[in-house]
Amino acid sequence: MNKITYWLEEFNQRIKTPQDAVSLVESNTRIFLSGNCSVPKDLVAALVQSAPRLENVEIVQVLTFGSADYVARGMEKHLRVNTLFISDNVRAAVNEGRADFTPCFLSEIPDLFSSGHLPIEIALIQVSPPDEHGYCSLGVEVGVTKAAAIAAKIVIAEVNPRMPRTLGDSFIHISKLDVIVPVDYALPEVHMSATNDTVTNAIAEHVAALIPNAATLQVGIGGIPDAVLRKLGNHKDLGIHTELFSDGIIDLIERGIINGEKKTLHYGKIVAGFILGTQRLYEYVHDNPIFEMHPTEYVNDPFIIAQNDNMVAINSAIEVDLTGQVCADSIGPRPYSGVGGQIDFIYGSARARGGLPIIALPSTLTKNGTRISRIAAMLKEGAGVTTTRSHVHFVVSEHGVADLYGKSIRQRAGALIGIADPEFREALTKHARALNYL
Repeated sequence: MNKITYWLEEFNQRIKTPQDAVSLVESNTRIFLSGNCSVPKDLVAALVQSAPRLENVEIVQVLTFGSADYVARGMEKHLRVNTLFISDNVRAAVNEGRADFTPCFLSEIPDLFSSGHLPIEIALIQVSPPDEHGYCSLGVEVGVTKAAAIAAKIVIAEVNPRMPRTLGDSFIHISKLDVIVPVDYALPEVHMSATNDTVTNAIAEHVAALIPNAATLQVGIGGIPDAVLRKLGNHKDLGIHTELFSDGIIDLIERGIINGEKKTLHYGKIVAGFILGTQRLYEYVHDNPIFEMHPTEYVNDPFIIAQNDNMVAINSAIEVDLTGQVCADSIGPRPYSGVGGQIDFIYGSARARGGLPIIALPSTLTKNGTRISRIAAMLKEGAGVTTTRSHVHFVVSEHGVADLYGKSIRQRAGALIGIADPEFREALTKHARALNYL
């Protein structure tokens, strides 16, 4: 028997149009929506079109890109988003009370599904075409999606030939897909702007100077992570264990700087949960054995992370107070993003032999024409504490590095004032004295 024959008939019998697929969604149902660059957009469009017939449908998601018509004003009467991380396209809906936000660690999201704390009736996902054995790859978004697909009662999958076949613990058999919707469209691209300003470059230089050869890195996306990668051209034998990565790692791989040859876990492999990038990256990871995609309950488990010697975690912040408290998920009381994997990697890298947990941020921001110090005497009223003062080790700005680990409040305040913008150091010193920190 031909290898394909035994599953091909089953595959064909499960094919439906997007409209017929979402007809399975009923009122009072909880749906999981695959996110990042793997949003099944034809299914979402069909769901929005059918929304008037529905009431009290909850859409659980993490980070999504692109238009989000399902959170348009008035849509909450039919479809209401419950996001576990706030992306740009749903932030207004959350802050206006038209959508919900559930704070949680990224590493613990799969357990919410499997334990029944957040049971999923239907998962809307996107996968690659099946291989000869009937296995589809979850491609660029394995992290949370695999757990949701396993936990859901019904799995509806777009099968897209443009989805790269990524390797690792990234596969789902077509027998687990209750409904199959063939599609053919390009995945959305996330372009990292080539940030080359003096502040970002200075921060990147300070961070790069902390990173030893043979380190394993957590790298995200954005101006600072990309700038850090550009500063690592003289490093050797770097590895990657990260919740996500983007195009910035490709050049370092091709130059042999990222090779994983000193990794103490997953030797020679780049380990991640999801990918955000351009078509170049999607083509690069396709069937490329250097990459291993794994679910987030594994990638972000602090005790797995800690098994990587010289683990360097690089995370960002909105503001840091003089005791070392880090706010990265809200602006005052208004939720802005989410905890994500910051604590997972800060704690995991802190527990690793030779580990370096780093918080990196510009020292100021400009709001309505006014410069504000992001090194603050106190966090804004209502601000969330993402990384506690007990977890923090290094804080980096363009003005230097503050090593806070094992330091008193007096020492911390002095170190943080030292990396604040010079314009604000005198005021911060007065605040610190008024608070009896100095």
